[in-house]
Amino acid sequence: MPSWIRQHLAAVRALVVLTLVTGALYPLAVTGVAQLLFGRQANGSMIERDGRTVGSALVGQSFTDAAGKPVARYFQSRPSAAGDGYDMLSTAASNLGPEDVVDTPDRASLLTQVCARSKAIGEREGVSGARPYCTPDGAGAVLKVFPAVGKPVRAVSVNQACPATPFAAEYRGVKVECARPGEDYAAGRTVPVRGGVAEAAVAVPADAVTASGSGLDPHISLAYAELQAPRVARERGVGVDRVRALIREHTTGRALGFMGEPAVNVLELNLALDRP
Repeated sequence: MPSWIRQHLAAVRALVVLTLVTGALYPLAVTGVAQLLFGRQANGSMIERDGRTVGSALVGQSFTDAAGKPVARYFQSRPSAAGDGYDMLSTAASNLGPEDVVDTPDRASLLTQVCARSKAIGEREGVSGARPYCTPDGAGAVLKVFPAVGKPVRAVSVNQACPATPFAAEYRGVKVECARPGEDYAAGRTVPVRGGVAEAAVAVPADAVTASGSGLDPHISLAYAELQAPRVARERGVGVDRVRALIREHTTGRALGFMGEPAVNVLELNLALDRP
């Protein structure tokens, strides 16, 4: 038999063997072990209620009405950048970073998104939604100063479109203007303004206004759960102590006892609230 035929036959045999081992035997073995030892986790840690699957303990979900508004009787999850929210086929972060502070005509900056969420949550929970670098109306407190170098002669609150009242009256002796829609401020120097809100005074936790890296995080911080407890108790007509007891029951500790922070599984907590 010619050598080139022997080489091709050897290659075909190797392909068949490796396909069987890596494409069939190994996956079947791993699946079998997983089903035997970790059946629930291997099948997605699904949660059922009254014979119906309502979600997964590993994937978050929104608790909103048909109009997308938060349902007041439920604890709310953190924001999600995965598709339209908690889309497992589009799991991702927003890829926006701390330098994303200026709104564009087609998209609010990360800073403005955080400020708007904080304001809305503050109003919903009856606390102050104020935080550093945010305007009272829930936009990023950012100026565009002209010229970019040298003594300022003009300052624009670039995230507050006219006729809004700018968050600051003046900047270094120059009157602050509201932003005129359609005007290009790219040539100005970007100046985020911290404001007088101290970090220790911020009532709305960070996880309430920022999405997780995957966009699928099913947990919220203990601080965010505690913030929502009075509202949930009021809407359900139960004592806040009862709600806080359920929060403690559904709080997981740090991984391996030292990594991360305690967290609350929102779906499991809301299901516990619905039990008679």
